[in-house]
Amino acid sequence: MTEQPDGTDSVGDPLFADQDPIFARKELLHVGHVPEKNRIVGRDTEIESVADEIGAIVRDDPPNNVMIYGKTGTGKSLVSRHVASRAKNAAQSNGVRCDVVYVDCSEADTETRATRQIATTLKRSTPYEQKVPLRGVGTMEYYQHIWRILDLHFDAVLIILDEIDKLTNSNILMQLSRAKEAGKTESFIGIIGISNKIQYKDSLDERIDSSFGHRELFFHPYDASQLQEIMRNRTDAFQPGVLGAGAIELCAALAAKKHGDARKAIDILKEAGELARRNGDRTITDEHIQQAQKVAEINRIEELTSGGTIHAKLALYSLASLIITGSKESYSTREVYDRYGKMCDLAGYESVTENGLYKQLKEQAFLGVIESTKTGGGRSQGSYLLHRLVTDPKHIVKAVRRDTSLDALPSLEDLQDLTIAHQEQSSQTTFGSNQ
Repeated sequence: MTEQPDGTDSVGDPLFADQDPIFARKELLHVGHVPEKNRIVGRDTEIESVADEIGAIVRDDPPNNVMIYGKTGTGKSLVSRHVASRAKNAAQSNGVRCDVVYVDCSEADTETRATRQIATTLKRSTPYEQKVPLRGVGTMEYYQHIWRILDLHFDAVLIILDEIDKLTNSNILMQLSRAKEAGKTESFIGIIGISNKIQYKDSLDERIDSSFGHRELFFHPYDASQLQEIMRNRTDAFQPGVLGAGAIELCAALAAKKHGDARKAIDILKEAGELARRNGDRTITDEHIQQAQKVAEINRIEELTSGGTIHAKLALYSLASLIITGSKESYSTREVYDRYGKMCDLAGYESVTENGLYKQLKEQAFLGVIESTKTGGGRSQGSYLLHRLVTDPKHIVKAVRRDTSLDALPSLEDLQDLTIAHQEQSSQTTFGSNQ
């Protein structure tokens, strides 16, 4: 046995266990993991719908472009990558030279970054000899590399643009969708756009929308039984005996209760395993899962708010602050707008119109952060919308204030102090007089 310079022997280091006591295949619980076909649950119809749109590529015919909408954790990315991979394999079996490129637009959020990633990904899978620079060149040079690689090595390519709404410029859609028609390449290009913002299509320029010519698919949340099956298909992520009785059912129930979010359900399960390991426990208990649910919910809110506009964050913060400092759980659009105006003044932003705020709240309702219900106010008021959060307002305040451009907003402690002062004084306390 040979001793190493750090004092350990060559067989192993006692600082690190040879085997994880909790996890056996932790990669099965990672968000970006694309599982085998038999692990994909409750998305048969969606798989077939995506295949119908892009399937022509297998026969060396032009595929349809498609936009997939749905809340976080409804399997949009999973299904897209799964179907695109199968289409690629089927095409290659038919002698069609095909490839798949996946772009996460939350990272490649400009046209230049996105085209650079497409070009470098295509280069890696071919013997293309020219160097694709990582910096110092314009967007059009990356397009030129893409067209050359396609014409030299491919008959077709499927490009998945995940979180497409994060792109600062949607011109890439027109460039890619019109490339063959414009004579830039002889290869077919199919685009799969993915977004959890249903209003994304309204933001597209008419020329781009017309050129893209896409079909739209909508993915609905999973129900509790589907979430249970999804997680049962990942039980081998853990060592034998680690999952206690009822652990899967409890995780599924917590995730299905508000969101039907498979990503959140898996995140709860993974975080519960991490908690058990940190505590030195050998099994995952209900207590671990309950604690993990709180962590997963904060992660979910941070993820949803991090990519939102400033006004979406201000809208959410305004509703959360009303709930924290007020005596109700639901507030009208007008009440939220009044608070939102004060928050804009504090943060130094010009407010949008009340209709603009309504659109922001509608988007958050689609994402499952808030619930909006129509109510009747009687003859004098007519019907109006009431908005309530489906998560702890404290999580919203913490998540929004992580944006450094909004750190002028009252902290959670400030809001709680205002609530105490309001209760003691039994009078309305305005934010303007307490800043």
